[in-house]
Order: sequence, then C-alpha cells, then structure tokens
Amino acid sequence: MRKEYDFSKSIKNPYTKKLKKQITIRLESETITYFKKLAEETDIPYQKLINLFLRDCAQNKLKPIINWSNFSTP
Repeated sequence: MRKEYDFSKSIKNPYTKKLKKQITIRLESETITYFKKLAEETDIPYQKLINLFLRDCAQNKLKPIINWSNFSTP
C-alpha cells in the first residue's frame, strides 16, 4: 500500500444521483410487522422490501384506492 495517493486527477462519481436517500417516514406497526415477516420468509431485509414495493408502485404509476370512511378523526 502506498504511503500517499494522488487524487488531483480524480473525477466525481457519476452514480451519486442514483444513491438512496435517507428519510424519516411514519408507518403503522402492523405495516412494519408485515414487511418484517415477509423479510424472514424471503431472506431480504425489510427496508429493502419496502423500497422494492414502493419502487414497483412508482414504476407502474399505481395509485392507492382510499376509502376515507375507514379513517377515524382524532
């Protein structure tokens, strides 16, 4: 291993825009439990499963069907 490296001719990583972005999201415990159980069955981390599911929805332009009568007001 060299003692010093010359990075003066290095270039910026062209794939940085494709990296994942960390966010905070509030999910119901039942939703997390569902994906954690699915993660155990598939041997895929649950956060990756959630990302795969959401990405599939976005790519296929799926929109949720919301029935507001199922929601209670505080």
